[in-house]
Amino acid sequence: MKFKIVLLALSLLSFGLAYANTDPSPSCDTRIKKNDIEGSVVHAENKKPLKDVNITAYLISRKEKAAHTDELGGYSFDALKPGTYKIVFEKAGYKKVTKEKVVVKAEEPFLLNIEMIESKDFDLVPSPLHFADF
Repeated sequence: MKFKIVLLALSLLSFGLAYANTDPSPSCDTRIKKNDIEGSVVHAENKKPLKDVNITAYLISRKEKAAHTDELGGYSFDALKPGTYKIVFEKAGYKKVTKEKVVVKAEEPFLLNIEMIESKDFDLVPSPLHFADF
């Protein structure tokens, strides 16, 4: 009889601990947050990931958020307002990539993978000495 009481007490204790670990309150929500836009950026020819690409999201000609790619070329934006975005990808030595009309909807993720091409052109800026009179 004593064994049954101890067994019952242990089972109630374990049930109580299991229930305590499943608190559904928002402050204890441990679910993974979904990103609104995510993807990766790779080199167009060799398909290697590009690190430190600057990515900017514009909503109605207004900058909303900015991000950078990580070592694996990955990036993500979260908590974007629903709407139609222009996403701009920029990195020194590469041609700028612009994606127009990227539609972000509430509770629907959007995957956007990009390939960037190396730029052979150089933007030459005149030196301040070019305009000086000697």
